[in-house]
Amino acid sequence: MHPNPVFHTKEAQDNLRWAAERAFGILTVNGPSAPLISHIPFLVDGDAVWLHLVRSNPIARALKSPLPACIAVSGPDSYISPDWYGVPDQVPTWNYVAVHLRGTLELRPTEELRTVIDRQSAFFEAQLAPKPAWHSDNMTPDVLAKMMRAILPCRMSIEDIAGTWKLNQNKSEEVRLRAADAVESDGIGTELGPLAQLMRDA
Repeated sequence: MHPNPVFHTKEAQDNLRWAAERAFGILTVNGPSAPLISHIPFLVDGDAVWLHLVRSNPIARALKSPLPACIAVSGPDSYISPDWYGVPDQVPTWNYVAVHLRGTLELRPTEELRTVIDRQSAFFEAQLAPKPAWHSDNMTPDVLAKMMRAILPCRMSIEDIAGTWKLNQNKSEEVRLRAADAVESDGIGTELGPLAQLMRDA
């Protein structure tokens, strides 16, 4: 997280809501010689995150007991050229949104896996409407059973929520809006239109 407090004005629930809507992030736990990292879809439910891991995933193999974990969720981002501000003596930077969810990750009983899978797919399928929603019942039972034997349900209790919304809030409104226009037309990054709008709203 960026240390400047001007980029940390969102409430915890705002950060959690944003992470829940994106529902994809980077899960990390401490490994024996280096961090273990996995890119995962997830589902936020109250004060917990639900996810599943392939049994062969190093994180799944490390979960012999609950472990401290972090899920880093990235949002729109872009390089910001000093030229875009229209004022002298500026330096390059990068604007972005990121939320970190920290807590304790644990394996859950395999009996909970079908519920985790069905709830996750329902969340994402609802965003594809009016396409008819896919359901696990669409699968041949034997194929579904084989797939489910290969994955494990996991739950991370959420114990800390931190967010960085670095959107040039440390600049004057006029300067920030000029940079937002440049991001939208010439930015280098991801989701440039949404990032420019967040900068305008900051």
